[in-house]
Amino acid sequence: MDSTKICTLILTFAFLSIPTFGQAPLSFLYEPSAEHPFGLPNPDAPQEIKDWAPLIGECDCESITRKQDQTWNDPVATLWRFKYIMNGMAVQDESLKADGTHSGSIRQFVADSSKWYVHFYSSSSNVSTLPTWEGTKVEAGKIILYRPNKAPNGMDGFYKISFYDIEESGFKWLGEWVDPAETVHFPLWKFTCKKRN
Repeated sequence: MDSTKICTLILTFAFLSIPTFGQAPLSFLYEPSAEHPFGLPNPDAPQEIKDWAPLIGECDCESITRKQDQTWNDPVATLWRFKYIMNGMAVQDESLKADGTHSGSIRQFVADSSKWYVHFYSSSSNVSTLPTWEGTKVEAGKIILYRPNKAPNGMDGFYKISFYDIEESGFKWLGEWVDPAETVHFPLWKFTCKKRN
């Protein structure tokens, strides 16, 4: 047998030996598609995936942040988009702001702790480790998230995020510093959002 035939046999055997994982075609039914541009919740995901259901889609928002002198900046027009990712097992959002300071988050629910973990990133800060908030949907229909954060004077506290007034037509968002007992509230950033049709 000549070398050409030997090489052909070796290549054929090698090709037939590649694992095919049961020959089943990959199917990602819950990913964003033409029919469902923001994806769908996966029925195998924790039921809490639906906490974000009213926010899925796009909203026109006003973002207002606090200045160093403690007054408020002018509102910045923002497109805030929420969608299901990882084949409907998690939620991602991105906020695209007219001033160029875009940001986003990956939202995953961990059943063992019964909490949402939200990993935040921004075009205005490059960090090696993403800051993470954790929390839950509470009885009043709000979604509340916390991250340890010291005040400028060194006092212990949290950066608290609240999604509230959540309706099919839109929602409100507040980022504030609070002390551990939540007797002190100092708002730092807020959004008012209306759902696009």
